[in-house]
Amino acid sequence: MKTKAQKIKKVEEGGKIVDEKNTLIFADFTGTKVNDMNSLRKSLYALESKFEVFKKRLFRVVLQQKGFEFNPETLVGQLGVIHTNKRLDEIAGPVYKFAKQFKTFKILGSVDLKSKIFVSGTEVEAIGQLPSREVLIAQVVGTIAAPMSAFLYVLSERSKQLQSK
Repeated sequence: MKTKAQKIKKVEEGGKIVDEKNTLIFADFTGTKVNDMNSLRKSLYALESKFEVFKKRLFRVVLQQKGFEFNPETLVGQLGVIHTNKRLDEIAGPVYKFAKQFKTFKILGSVDLKSKIFVSGTEVEAIGQLPSREVLIAQVVGTIAAPMSAFLYVLSERSKQLQSK
């Protein structure tokens, strides 16, 4: 059990995280092996993100001090917090892939710290399944360009027919 001084220090650390970061993702890591968690931490470190374990009650105090109405005590399981300066769509993919690989790791939700919006775990997983922004842009451009290229192909074939006659 932590002493009161240790709890106060952890609440202060949590306050710094909420002040400095853009996105929090909450996860239940119950039953996930230490080596697997270390691999998640390494992959998050490469994305300039970090995974920390918090007591739900202490993190509730942190969020209340910062003006959030969300209560992490409503979440099921142990509370692991992934904090990052990236947007949710940038970090949800790697976290979703980890959760898919290790069934004991569950995404519980996310909070956008700038707009103070809570996103459910199923929504975070749905965002994590989406392709990257660059891939989506390429797909949209391809969809827009496809009719034009088909039309140019038809014109090209028609001109070849006319030249052969």
